[in-house]
Amino acid sequence: MADEKPKEGVKTENNDHINLKVAGQDGSVVQFKIKRHTPLSKLMKAYCERQGLSMRQIRFRFDGQPINETDTPAQVPRVTVLSSKLSSF
Repeated sequence: MADEKPKEGVKTENNDHINLKVAGQDGSVVQFKIKRHTPLSKLMKAYCERQGLSMRQIRFRFDGQPINETDTPAQVPRVTVLSSKLSSF
């Protein structure tokens, strides 16, 4: 039954988006929902604005590896997990 529509109030999984958590050194966690092919610079800038920080003050890492502003969740290994943690230092 390929033509069935989802029931009202039921969320369908959208594979274009990914939920990411950015964990600060102070223990704070900020969640973001971005598209898999959106440059992570958008997330980084939004995080800095929310935390009152400058992009020059912190570095973003995933599993100890630096993340570049031009990287996307689709390019970074293992960021395809629905709930990942990026660290800011």
